Amino acid sequence: MERRSQSWQSGRSAGSAEREWLLRLIAAMERIARPEVRALPIDRSVLKAVRTQLARSPTAYPPGTTTFSLRN
Repeated sequence: MERRSQSWQSGRSAGSAEREWLLRLIAAMERIARPEVRALPIDRSVLKAVRTQLARSPTAYPPGTTTFSLRN
């Protein structure tokens, strides 16, 4: 028997929400990879913001999440 967890916010199954997010990510990456998009100039402030974000160490619990688990 397959067990599915429900997303409290969307009312959809967690797997469905994850799949939708992944499909949107792939679509965005495919758009950005197109030669005509890659040839466009990028604003320096955008590059600076991306470099700043990438330089940060990852957090174990991003803002808005909790350490609580049903396993506790």
